[in-house]
Amino acid sequence: MSGMLVEEDGAMPLPWLGAPLQGILDSHRGHALLVQGALGDGLLPLAFTLAQAWLCEAAEGTARPCGRCGSCRLVRGRAHPDLTVLLPETLRRQLEWPLPEDKTESERKPSRQIRVDDVRHLIDRLTRTSGRGRGKVALLAPAELMNVQAGNALLKTLEEPAAGTRLLLATQESDRLLPTVRSRCQAVRLASAPAAAATAWLARQGLAAADASVLLAGCGGRPLEVASLLEAGIHAQAWAALPAAVARGQAAVLSGWGVARAVDALYKLCLDGLSASLGAAPRYFPASPALAGGDAVRLSAWSRELARVARHAEHPWNEALLVEALVKQGAMALAPPRPAAKPPARGFDTLRP
Repeated sequence: MSGMLVEEDGAMPLPWLGAPLQGILDSHRGHALLVQGALGDGLLPLAFTLAQAWLCEAAEGTARPCGRCGSCRLVRGRAHPDLTVLLPETLRRQLEWPLPEDKTESERKPSRQIRVDDVRHLIDRLTRTSGRGRGKVALLAPAELMNVQAGNALLKTLEEPAAGTRLLLATQESDRLLPTVRSRCQAVRLASAPAAAATAWLARQGLAAADASVLLAGCGGRPLEVASLLEAGIHAQAWAALPAAVARGQAAVLSGWGVARAVDALYKLCLDGLSASLGAAPRYFPASPALAGGDAVRLSAWSRELARVARHAEHPWNEALLVEALVKQGAMALAPPRPAAKPPARGFDTLRP
């Protein structure tokens, strides 16, 4: 679970999370907390370190989580008897934090939702006696991936949990949660990572400041999304070159990006094109002649098509054909609008009655 929890040295997994973590520890007194924020700003590391802090056994006056006590070590080892982490099965596999009833890949396709059976397992664990005497903690993330049945099953526990129980819901999209779930939680918001802290952190990952600036703009200021791009082999030069390549209809520039990432990049490019058509500066890409003078009507139609594809990103698309079609539409949208055809000149003969 490296990069998600406080280790033996006591350092936060992300340097900008220290202040929001301490703010929550100082102010939260209820049993149900809803943390809203972006995964790219560190929502999951904040949620995990908060759960670790609530269970930390360090002496009073010591910063929590300390990373060194028995409880902190058990959390890092995914073996704490009083912590239940509820993630979609796909994410549980990725983070290597499975539930006992998870099936092997050959038996069933892993779920991308938090299912009602998962919530029932959680409720059963919360009714048991605390193993280490500091109460019990349940972490659900991303909480918006609970299906309706799972959300309804959680309501009674959110309203009347067992004594000493704390529930932590982390979400990117709180409006996708049931209103009855939201109303039972105290809500706090994780602010965006400060630009200086994000740039410094990326510099420690080996990224030059100029390249970090380009990619942070492309990722809406979210440093973990930048790290994800770099892991996928997408560097600042490739990002900056995208507008001109799409304007020329060169779909090969997105080869290997994957449908979800390619559609996200094209959607941001479309938004920048729309901004430029209205005289505003681009937000996600460096200023480029390819963004100047696009057709607002065609750009709007392109944005609707990209939004439609994004809603079905998990569909088994033929990636090459899909991306080629979207880039072709984008090239047409980024081209300057054609001048209206002039009406034919009317000669003297046409004026006669």
